[in-house]
Amino acid sequence: MVRQVKIAYSEEFLESTDDLIYILYSKNYFSFIEDAENYVDKIYDFIRENIASYPAKSTPTDFKKYSESYLLYKANSNTTWYIFFTFKSDVYYVEFITNNHTDLMESFNV
Repeated sequence: MVRQVKIAYSEEFLESTDDLIYILYSKNYFSFIEDAENYVDKIYDFIRENIASYPAKSTPTDFKKYSESYLLYKANSNTTWYIFFTFKSDVYYVEFITNNHTDLMESFNV
């Protein structure tokens, strides 16, 4: 029997991914809004398919405010997403997402 993984997303994470769709489209990274939506859907697919089995890393001390652990999702050759989450009471709480293009990640030591 396949174990059902329970995942909950913070409001901040949901808002970030919603905003990402419009940012990608408005900055012409994608010509069609549907392509930007598909890009974000792939992030959610990665989380659903990998959060329970992918090797999570412990979040560095300076970033603990985001969560205890994180996953790396390499969307393409230029962009890596950092997906921060906590596992508690059999639920993965996805709390925050950012990528290697943000100023925040300049001090992140992987």
